[in-house]
Amino acid sequence: MLADYAVRVEDTRGRRYPEPQHSYRNEFQRDRDRVIHSRAFRRLEAKTQVFTRRYSDHFRNRLTHTFEVAQIARTIAGQLDLNVDLVEALALVHDVGHPPFGHAGERALDAAMRAHNSFFDHNLHALRIVEDFEMRYAAFRGLNLTFEVREGIVKHSRDYSADQYPDLSEYLLALRPPLEAQLIDLADEIAYDTADLDDGYEAHLLTWEEMGGGIPVFAGLFAEAERSWPDVAEKLQFNEALKSLLDHLVGDLIGNTKAQVSATGVRSLEGVRKCPRRLVTFSPAVDRERRQIKDFLHRELYLSKALDPDKEDAERVITEMFNFWMVKPENLPSSYREKATQEPLARVVCDYIAGMTDNFILEQYQKYAL
Repeated sequence: MLADYAVRVEDTRGRRYPEPQHSYRNEFQRDRDRVIHSRAFRRLEAKTQVFTRRYSDHFRNRLTHTFEVAQIARTIAGQLDLNVDLVEALALVHDVGHPPFGHAGERALDAAMRAHNSFFDHNLHALRIVEDFEMRYAAFRGLNLTFEVREGIVKHSRDYSADQYPDLSEYLLALRPPLEAQLIDLADEIAYDTADLDDGYEAHLLTWEEMGGGIPVFAGLFAEAERSWPDVAEKLQFNEALKSLLDHLVGDLIGNTKAQVSATGVRSLEGVRKCPRRLVTFSPAVDRERRQIKDFLHRELYLSKALDPDKEDAERVITEMFNFWMVKPENLPSSYREKATQEPLARVVCDYIAGMTDNFILEQYQKYAL
């Protein structure tokens, strides 16, 4: 049973290009499947999350991270009586717009575009992918996803002004996204906060003592794991503490969101959309803990000098390849050369690079001996 404020698939605003109803899958299930079968989704397997494969093949990449987000998001949606099919589709598509080399690559690509009076936004690039770049169907370009999934791609993590982004006006920018979209951003954060603590520990860049010193809630959970499992290896105690941390964050998000919905008196999807604020939130106490985790990871992991060589390589490769194709666009594939006759060259080069895996852009870098 869905809550009164959930998105109902039978009320979808539909697809840009109408299609016959499928015999045994609903529209959001079809969207989920189209995302999974897309080239952009497959490429996530070879895109860095935080650690490159120089460290280990065991660490998260964009694809495994995406699966973890989907698992967490589905759990939250089920407890809130939301549309789990829509949530799963949104979770699986939420990162397809990321370029190679993680956030370092995104910063470098955005900086390159800023030099040409533009910018790079991975959410908007994801929309371009599903609307135009994917070529799987004879009847239309892109994946022809439902409005609700396309809206969630745009609005799941931030609000866009209609004045600044007139091209996005069809996505109801003056209104909040449904709860199904709102929860994706925080499910994403829960996933990468706990995963990055795990991978940082496995990479020997973080110790549980450092985590306990910087994240009081983790210190308490680790002490509880030591008491419950005094005779097991430290790694297993760490795993138990991390599992408890994930459960703590998910449980609070579910409980506080229910409380927020109840307090505001929202009883319909229209009520969610017209609410002056987002309703999927942590409680104040757990939100402080979330910020402590985030601050700790930035300070101790993301800004770690051990990761500087990879980040510097990423920024150099993306910047130099961008500049190379701007000067020598004849070296772009023919399809991109054709696009450059209709769109600014900088945007075409940006699109080309953003779609690459880590491995492919490094091959291109070596090919042209930059």
